Amino acid sequence: MLKMTMLIVVMAISAAAQEDLYVARDLLPVGTLMSAEGPAVDAHGILYCVNIGALGTIARVSPDGTAELFAELPPGSRGNGIRFDRAGAMFVADYTGHNVVRVDMVSGVVSVFAHEATMNQPNDLAIGADDRLYASDPNWSANNGKLWRIDPNGAVALLEANLGTTNGVEVGADERTLYVNESAQRNVWAYDLSVTGEVSNRRLLIRFPDFGMDGMRSDAAGNLYITRYGKGTVAMVSREGDLLREIDLAAQNPTNIAFGGPDGRTAYVTTQDRGNVETFRVQFPGRSWALRHPETVVGPMSWGQMKRRSPER
Repeated sequence: MLKMTMLIVVMAISAAAQEDLYVARDLLPVGTLMSAEGPAVDAHGILYCVNIGALGTIARVSPDGTAELFAELPPGSRGNGIRFDRAGAMFVADYTGHNVVRVDMVSGVVSVFAHEATMNQPNDLAIGADDRLYASDPNWSANNGKLWRIDPNGAVALLEANLGTTNGVEVGADERTLYVNESAQRNVWAYDLSVTGEVSNRRLLIRFPDFGMDGMRSDAAGNLYITRYGKGTVAMVSREGDLLREIDLAAQNPTNIAFGGPDGRTAYVTTQDRGNVETFRVQFPGRSWALRHPETVVGPMSWGQMKRRSPER
């Protein structure tokens, strides 16, 4: 297993050396989307994001950059973060309905998976290998926010109540760390994440001196890719909190990021000001992609170790 993992790492590095990495280009024409958000890639490598043609819609985007309407949320609902569980079901944060909704991938039928009236939104979502969801919940007018957990049975639990404007949220590649950022305060926090979905030991991972933050995702090697709203970049930050690089975009207001493509090494960034998706290649596959393709895991843990942290249901 060690030899195989080392071979995969060498192959990833060799492949990366033969192509231009971290160079952004447009995948969709400018103006294709409205308030583009929530990119997520399913098990087949298809990209989904919210707001095509109108608010409250979900778009499906092919690898060649063709976008079409996939589903419509209930009247008055507005989608943001999207995640997929191990079975392939889609979950969407409905920030006006205070819901997390589930979308049937065959029929497109939308149903309420979890509702919490005391949520201000929710905004973005993260999902662990055990299918637990985590939701950021910002209150923009009050400059504060909360952090929630949604269990696989739809039960909602408050994890943190006294945060800044929580926005991006992500589970780390080791499945033992949960990250959340605060847009207005420009902090990224890391928590220890237990096998039961509890958080502890909050510590500052990185604080940026300027501009804001929006969504973020982890690659399989444990690096965070953080969209820098207002700066027009994606910041690549190590698990130790070091800023490794910033990837320049054409847009000034990137909103979130996902990883897909045939090898999980294609990044997709939704943009608010340009209403499209920009894309670039990276060295390591995204964490969520690697969970679905365990033979390519290049992070600190093997897939077998990850599975042992996922309680049987």
